[in-house]
Amino acid sequence: MEKRETFASRLGFILVSAGCAVGIGNVWKFPYICGMYGGAAFIVMYLLFLILLGFPILVAEFAIGRGSQLGMGRAFEKLEPQGTKWHNLKWISIIGCFLLMSFYTMVGGWMLYYAYLEITGRLAGLSVEQVGAVFGEMLGQPQTMGLWAFIAIAISFGICSLGVKNGVEKITKIMMSLLIVLMVALAVHSATLPNAGEGFKFYLVPNFASVKEQGFGTAIFAAMSHAFFTLSLGIGAMEIFGSYLGKQKRLGGEAINVMVLDTFVALTAGFIIIPACFAFGVQPDSGPSLLFITLPNLFNQMAGGRIWGTMFFVFMSFAALSTIVAVFENLIATFMDMKGWKRSRAVGVNFAIITAISIPAILGFNVLSKIQPLGEGTGIMDLEDFIVSYNLLPLGSLLFVLFCVRKNGWGFENFLKEANEGTGIKFPKWSRAYMQYILPIIVTAVYLKGYYDFFKPQGKSALIGWMIFAIALLALIFGVSLLTKKKNTQG
Repeated sequence: MEKRETFASRLGFILVSAGCAVGIGNVWKFPYICGMYGGAAFIVMYLLFLILLGFPILVAEFAIGRGSQLGMGRAFEKLEPQGTKWHNLKWISIIGCFLLMSFYTMVGGWMLYYAYLEITGRLAGLSVEQVGAVFGEMLGQPQTMGLWAFIAIAISFGICSLGVKNGVEKITKIMMSLLIVLMVALAVHSATLPNAGEGFKFYLVPNFASVKEQGFGTAIFAAMSHAFFTLSLGIGAMEIFGSYLGKQKRLGGEAINVMVLDTFVALTAGFIIIPACFAFGVQPDSGPSLLFITLPNLFNQMAGGRIWGTMFFVFMSFAALSTIVAVFENLIATFMDMKGWKRSRAVGVNFAIITAISIPAILGFNVLSKIQPLGEGTGIMDLEDFIVSYNLLPLGSLLFVLFCVRKNGWGFENFLKEANEGTGIKFPKWSRAYMQYILPIIVTAVYLKGYYDFFKPQGKSALIGWMIFAIALLALIFGVSLLTKKKNTQG
């Protein structure tokens, strides 16, 4: 087994961890739901739940990583009490990472492709209908999507093949630094557009009438859900970077730094998108249509729009690639830890696996478009995303918390000792009861509400989804009974 690397600097750890957290959802979802649920009123709720939900789970992942000095393949195995079975639940992380990459690499390829289209001027001068047609044509061409997904995979594994310091840390630091510079430049430019003030008002001024219209309960759960999912918690994508971290700093402060940077990117995305939409009289929407139809049309109306469009999709490519690199590193480390492989072999095997499992999501938009697993209008990617986002992320997060607080797990005292080793902000000892009882209830509520929201719309088939839910629930009950067995037999 190769000697374990560590980060060369604290800044490297913060930027790499934030790079994992910063993803496409920060841009195509956060500004839209922020405006929908009352602007600044939503931001306050979001920040509150980021502290209540995201912070303790993020510290738990970092602590498990640093305490074990291993990835999720063997972290539980090293930290668990002898005779317990926590290590069997490592597959939530492993399967989650593979499933996430089965479609996220394709979306990363979309970003690279649109950066190419903007750089070469192929979107310039097109009508609104023609811009929309370009996106539709791309989805109908598996060879185009396959090529750009392969480029995203090759770039990301190429970075990981260089190692933690010389590849993941060094190159992600460059990508994240450029990402921040590009975002600030784009936000400043949006602020200079005509009628931008109305966009800022929509985005930032508290609008409790909007909250009331949507429903306070719905707004609270939207803030709670986004705060939960924005940090990519639950599949060990953050745990791995804790395993490369030194003991000089307490983990509470490091988690706060990552959260601040992730929140900065999400808020800045709103400063870019919302004023631009208001400047040109376009309703800000959410999802792929925002990035690949609405925004290219806006750039075509701007002075120097090709330059701004290029900058935007280069920034989006960095956001996507930083997440892909982070998850790839988790998978590579898992194989190195479990199999004792050299990095080069782990890279090669995972490169082949990820390339193969990326194909179904790509074909789901064209050749296999008749397969609609979650009802009319859904595809293979929707099923993969549903399993990861609505099941493995919340259940994995619940697992991390329980492992850190249960006596038959790692235990709160061991967790607290690891989290507070070094200098900086201390993780509070009084949080034990909160993490043991209240936080699991909140995570479970987010899990159940996610199912309700997903299947509530009319016409959406719930059969497969509720089957997945039943399987996940039974697995959770069985897993908990398995994990508590040692404690019960000891009386």
